[in-house]
Amino acid sequence: MNAQDLITELKRKFSISTDRALASRLGMTEIALGNWKRRTAPLSVRQIANAIDKASEAAVTRSQHSTIRPIVEFFPIERTASGANGKYSVMPSSAGAGKYQTGLKAELEAAKGLYIFYDTRGKALYAGQTKKQNLWKEMNLAFNRDRSAQVMTLVRHPTNNVAFLAANKKVRQPTDINLKLHDLAAYFSAIEVTDAMVDDLEALLVRAFPNDLLNFKMEKYGKSARKKKTAAKAKPKSAS
Repeated sequence: MNAQDLITELKRKFSISTDRALASRLGMTEIALGNWKRRTAPLSVRQIANAIDKASEAAVTRSQHSTIRPIVEFFPIERTASGANGKYSVMPSSAGAGKYQTGLKAELEAAKGLYIFYDTRGKALYAGQTKKQNLWKEMNLAFNRDRSAQVMTLVRHPTNNVAFLAANKKVRQPTDINLKLHDLAAYFSAIEVTDAMVDDLEALLVRAFPNDLLNFKMEKYGKSARKKKTAAKAKPKSAS
């Protein structure tokens, strides 16, 4: 096989324009790739087999290094009113936001993956994931959702401007209150994860802490779960 023809075809296949990028993709040095190009004799079967082996190792390494990218860990939540609909965001995103918060928001808007909310002790409360929309949007949606698992017996105190009355004058009965995540969460972590691994890693988190997290369901992971999702997507629609 002619080395130059192979290099040209590989660049086309991988949409790569430079020798340096191709060498990195194949797990070769740029010098070794240059030696290929200067060859007048065809590549031997062994050389091609070695190249395939190195490319396979490089692909595994890229996958391992790019599957998970931590964005932020245990970031303190600063509950901030978002619009006039009674919703909140996990931190200021416009007025009042500092450079650090603005930079973090930009990272979250550019990534998809997993997020975890923690209570004031740093204990995990809820783990979630997103593949369809960015982490910033999904985290703030989850931050405002009602969760029936988060029922606590508390006293409802007035939130409007009324005079205080001691408990011996005004008895306030403890009642079950359905809290939202924004009532409990104090910190969050966010991790960018490649799409193919999001479901399995979320399932692993939920299964690793089944009695700590407030997630509604026990997520499934493994080939069976992926096969079911693939089959559901591939199922033809019935004629109407």
